[in-house]
Amino acid sequence: MRGLPPAPEGAASLRLDDIGLVHANGLRALGGVALAAAKGERLAVIGPSGAGKTTLLRVLASALQPTEGRIETFGASPWQLSARSLRSHRARIGMVHQTPPIPPRLRVVTAVLAGRLGSWSVLRAMRSLLYPSDIVGARDALARLDLADRLFDRCDRLSGGQLQRVGIARVLYQRPELLLADEPVSALDPALADGAVGQLVRHSEVTGATLVASLHAVDLALKWFPRIVGMRAGSVVFDAAAGEVTRSMLQDLYATEGPGLPTQGGDSWALPADQLQGGRSNIVPLVRPGCR
Repeated sequence: MRGLPPAPEGAASLRLDDIGLVHANGLRALGGVALAAAKGERLAVIGPSGAGKTTLLRVLASALQPTEGRIETFGASPWQLSARSLRSHRARIGMVHQTPPIPPRLRVVTAVLAGRLGSWSVLRAMRSLLYPSDIVGARDALARLDLADRLFDRCDRLSGGQLQRVGIARVLYQRPELLLADEPVSALDPALADGAVGQLVRHSEVTGATLVASLHAVDLALKWFPRIVGMRAGSVVFDAAAGEVTRSMLQDLYATEGPGLPTQGGDSWALPADQLQGGRSNIVPLVRPGCR
């Protein structure tokens, strides 16, 4: 068994040691994944389709039990907890899904308030279904995603991109200690996607939540996240500071998807000739063909 990578400074929020996952049909989704992140750290997981990014986040969310290795979140191994303790453990984790699991007839305000169902009593949760218990809090979360005017709309009247933003608002309202985002802006245009990812990052900065986001768009990952984890075929290919991610590393990672890099706009941007620089303060913009 390979050793766990050195934990970053600060209390560890998550630790994975040689995690593997094989589905019931024999398909291997993860193999030998070792990862550690400190409380409040922000990292983006990138890689081609089928790399195992979603599976990794589901393992971190305690939604999937790995078949190999050991996982710790908040200093505990979730699969060694009692059923009651596991429910409390999961309530500390927020998950933004690519396709939010929101009942279509639900009101937007109720969908957002559902972020705290794990910490509310059954009585309060039932009352909130009849009359929303924190309209102001829900509106504030939606306003950060430019959706305050849709507060009382039914969710089946929203577009896919609006539903994604409702899913983000729900997690912002939840205020989890570990915030996981699985392709959270795939249905948004570039400007809205940039703003939504920015809200997740700012929320992490303000609350101290650890943020792990799976992103197919390289431009968003390099702009907003100081640490980049590259995955391919269920394994971690590299784990580096954004400023250390090179042209060669990205070419190798996305070799099966052509010579360019996938971006939020759907185009493949050409790689710059020099080393890519990451982080909000020093990113070198990639050049999109045909655009200024």
